[in-house]
Formats: sequence, C-alpha cells, structure tokens
Amino acid sequence: MAQPPRKSTPRTPGDRRGPPRGRFADTSSAQRGPFPKPPAPRLKRASTANPNVPPKASVPLRKDGEAGERIAKLLARAGVASRREVERMIVEGRVKIAGELVTTPATLLTDLRGVTVDDIAVKAAEATRLFAFHKPAGLITAERDPAGRPTIYSALRNALPAGAGRVMPVGRLDFNTEGLLLLTNDGEFKRLLELPATKIPRTYRARAFGTVSQAQLEELIEGVEIEGMHYGRIDANMERKTGRNQWIEMTITEGKNREVRRVLEHLGLEVSRLIRVGYGPFALDELPKGSAIEIAPKYIEAFRSTLSTRPAPRTEQVE
Repeated sequence: MAQPPRKSTPRTPGDRRGPPRGRFADTSSAQRGPFPKPPAPRLKRASTANPNVPPKASVPLRKDGEAGERIAKLLARAGVASRREVERMIVEGRVKIAGELVTTPATLLTDLRGVTVDDIAVKAAEATRLFAFHKPAGLITAERDPAGRPTIYSALRNALPAGAGRVMPVGRLDFNTEGLLLLTNDGEFKRLLELPATKIPRTYRARAFGTVSQAQLEELIEGVEIEGMHYGRIDANMERKTGRNQWIEMTITEGKNREVRRVLEHLGLEVSRLIRVGYGPFALDELPKGSAIEIAPKYIEAFRSTLSTRPAPRTEQVE
C-alpha cells in the first residue's frame, strides 16, 4: 500500500521556498461564516426611477483626451465576473449604461456610474482579496454543474471567513484533483494570475502506477509534444518509489488543461492521486482539507509587483 504523501512546500523561480502558511494568513479574518449565494453582494438593486427621465449623474463615457478603460475590464475588476464572462453578458444583452444596452465590451468608461448588470447597479471595485482554499477531490471548480455534482461553492460556504463576498477561482482543479486553489474577488487579478505569459509556477505531487526513470522525467525540462499539443518546460523529480508505485513532484508554468495527467499518461503512468501543493509563492503546507485562509494584502501586492503583464493567447482552460 502506498504511503501517504509527505508534506511539501513548492519551489518557486530561483528554487526559493515560500514562507509558512501562517505568514500569509490575515489573522483578523479568523471567523468563519456563510458564503453568500448569487447575486453577489457587490450589486445593489437599481433605481426604480422613471426610465424616461435622464439620470442626475452623467454617464461616465470617456471624453476626447480623457483616460478610460473598457467596460469589460472595469466590471471584471469590480468582481462581477471574469472579463470573458462579462463579454458574454454583454452579448446576451444583460449590461446597460443608464438604461441603454451596451453593445460592445470595448466601450470605454472612466468609472461604473450608471452601469447595471441584470438591472442591478454595480458598485465600485473593492480592494483585491485573495484566499487559499484546500480543495478536496470530488468537487467541480464551478458555481454549478449541469450533471448535479457538488461544486467548490458548497464547501466554501463554511470555509470562507464572514464577509468574504463573491469570489472566483483562479484557474481550476478538475473533479479528481485536490490541493491548493486560489480564489479572488478581482476579475482582472484572476486573469493576470491565469495568463501563460506570467509564467507562474504551479507545483503538483502525483502518485502514479507504472515504470519511469529519473532520466525520463528530466527530459521534460525541454518540454514535450503530445497529440499535436506542445507543453513547455516541466521540472519533474522522483520523490520516492515503492514497487511500481511512485510519488513524483512536477512544476509547470503554463497550466494547460489536465497538463500533469496528460504528460504522465504519455510516459505510460496511471495517475491515482494528484495534489496541487503550490501556486506561485503560495504553498498548501498544512492547510486542512476543505479549509480556506485569507492571504494578507502585503503579500498580494508583493506578488503582483513581480508579474509580467505581457498579453498571451489562451487556447485552453488553465489549471
């Protein structure tokens, strides 16, 4: 019988170890409470004033020579949804400015005054918050599942601190994968953490059945192509081996869909357990399964300052 995995802290660029879990915790948020259901508390009911009467405040459309940002970006930053989801909402006719439908996500605004989603006024963006959640296996990383399977939000109701508000997962872990899942209220920050161009390391520990050598694992450092899909640099090491079972640690920077499983299956291995133990400088450490902690703002800003913002194509759902 395979031994349970040892506790591990992921390596980050430069092989530096992240600080212990407690250093990232916001101790002022220790109290736990219910996780709010949609619609998010970021939204307040729109005014019921006569729609034929112009609003008192002017619509914040960008004027010539004035800086502005795309409405999709502003709504994502306000935590309404990810930028991609906001773009879908606009196509579906769910976003308005002063009662008028928004027809393009490229609409430039200086702020969100007069903007509604599903006829609910949008509040200005709050400070970025980031949570580390130990996702158990057997949960879907989504708000709802058409097949009726349990989602992470059923566990988050009791895991998140009171007043956490609406949060979105950074990437995803598939149904059978467990471990560290970051959650944020900031859609733009979520997108930045998911972009392949930022090359944020994600570290996994996999229990696999089969035969593989350390030399084969080291070849992954040059990347590998599987069924026409190229996977970039992978740092893989054999942790321990018992018979034909082994624990393998793998660090990737692209996070393509099911990347770790696909690569190990390509090597002839059968993955029986997969745990994400690190994302960037943040480590799973001894965070109990099904629990969440808030990462202190100073660590969020320190991390944000290290990230590249170069755009990159997104061809697959990131993990």
